[in-house]
Amino acid sequence: MFRISFLVTGILAFAVSAAEGIVLIPWLRKVKFGQTIKEIGPTWHQSKQGTPTMGGLMFYFGSFVAICAGLSMLSGEIKDIAQLSYGQQVISLCISMLTALAFGLIGFVDDYIKVVKKRNLGLKARYKIAGQVVATTLFLLGQSYIGHISTIISLPLIGTFDLGYLYYPIAFLGIIFMVNAVNLTDGIDGLCSSVTFIVALGFMMISAAYGYYTNAVFAIAIAGACAGFLVWNFYPAKVFMGDTGSMFLGGAVVAMAWAVNRPEVILLMGIVYTCEALSVVIQVTYFKLTHGKRIFKMSPIHHHFEMSGWSEIKIVTVFSTIRAVFALLAYISF
Repeated sequence: MFRISFLVTGILAFAVSAAEGIVLIPWLRKVKFGQTIKEIGPTWHQSKQGTPTMGGLMFYFGSFVAICAGLSMLSGEIKDIAQLSYGQQVISLCISMLTALAFGLIGFVDDYIKVVKKRNLGLKARYKIAGQVVATTLFLLGQSYIGHISTIISLPLIGTFDLGYLYYPIAFLGIIFMVNAVNLTDGIDGLCSSVTFIVALGFMMISAAYGYYTNAVFAIAIAGACAGFLVWNFYPAKVFMGDTGSMFLGGAVVAMAWAVNRPEVILLMGIVYTCEALSVVIQVTYFKLTHGKRIFKMSPIHHHFEMSGWSEIKIVTVFSTIRAVFALLAYISF
């Protein structure tokens, strides 16, 4: 059921995030927080050298303001909420926001080391993984607290079955995989924000249809923030989100899936992210097994299409369309 609070939340998130760019982008230029373009990438990306990064900070304030406004309206619209009590749903939303912020903080530290400490590799892998392990553990504990941990899953065309204890390592590794997959999708202008915009809209529809209204507010706030960021990030980008933004969005995507108590829906909702991550795994594995041969011209896979002559706008359009189709399938199957 669509509510006025959803519309207000989305518009406010868009407006605040877009307006932030007016102040944030000049400041990022002033302090020289510019993107370093690796030489191993497409040669034409060198023209993007120095473009302000860490623009993902726009997501934080934009989504927070919008969520606060949306919640205040929602509490007046709804007295009894399906699935969970209103108090439980607010706790669920707080867990989602804190999860996105926790992963975003890891990305922020990574970006800070890259641009301020001038270490191209950023945060060392072992520290990054350790941070993700802590964030994932706290997230799953929070989901257990509100009763969103169930070893029973239901997959379209396959059926319902109980994973038992196997659920926990799958969920743990799946969360870390998906957050990093979202991060890998941020490789060309507007791609990650466009795809995540559609993912968030899909989760908003699913959440609203089944009574998870606070998650719908969270999802539409993320969608609105992505749209506001696209004002500055669409080709040719005036700012990049950096890991500050992509890790935040990764945490948000995972949180939205668990908040509707059906984490398996992320298999369909996250299909583009998964393909991006798997293309890297396949490329690296094949490269090592064949002593230097490659399947793709470059990975993640969006770079393969770019090296094949596709424009960045075409890649974003095609990937977003695919994402929209799978979002519809996810909605129907859910």
